[in-house]
Amino acid sequence: MNEFKIVIPARYASSRFPAKPLVDLCGKPLLQHVYECACKASAETVVVATDDERIASVAKAFGATVCMTSPDHVSGTDRIVEVAQKMQWKDEDIVVNLQGDEPLTPAKIIKQVAANLHKNPQAVCATLSAALTSHDEVTNPNVVKVVSDINGFALYFSRAGIPYDRDNTIAADELALYQRHIGIYAYRVSFLKEYSQLPVCSLEKHESLEQLRILWNGKKIHVAEAAELPGHGVDTPEDLAQVKKIIETRSL
Repeated sequence: MNEFKIVIPARYASSRFPAKPLVDLCGKPLLQHVYECACKASAETVVVATDDERIASVAKAFGATVCMTSPDHVSGTDRIVEVAQKMQWKDEDIVVNLQGDEPLTPAKIIKQVAANLHKNPQAVCATLSAALTSHDEVTNPNVVKVVSDINGFALYFSRAGIPYDRDNTIAADELALYQRHIGIYAYRVSFLKEYSQLPVCSLEKHESLEQLRILWNGKKIHVAEAAELPGHGVDTPEDLAQVKKIIETRSL
């Protein structure tokens, strides 16, 4: 079994859903559901990274290891860099970034993304994708698309519909040509240190996709289709209601 660590970035301030990590979801804080998903993946360690004492207090109460980080980080990846440095993790260690608003993430894909990075030493990062299921998703800018090469390395990520269907020949049963990016990442600590020094690039700025900084700097990202589809994430109160229904159904 390949060893890896998990960091769950969690922040209190959110323009769309303030205090989201602490909101109640079927009797537990949302963050606790994410933490329990992480614990099922058999990682060496699971760390909640936050800049807020309220989140830290709740996380410690349900048994999580907490690392306090700077409030000035602009992304979850930057927060993970600080965790790796404070924890004095080795350069060769692999760290999975599990977003703190994904309470239905299967343990199988957490392990998958870490294993894929182990198996692809030429990549500095690994992530996952899934086939789109409707043409509406192709044109939806909130659904991030990824195109990869023959060896499974990302060529580009975009909010636009890529590949572009110039002649309108992609039929409904060929939608697998379009891959939706699943926002779970595995990194080597050595690259995390390098990443923190890379300036924001123009592509990242305009697409609002931080992974483009990696490609812009000539690094490789490995992409594989997810072994299991992740459940619904929580971006808004409406999403929370949907996830609550799913969890309640599973409990029946």
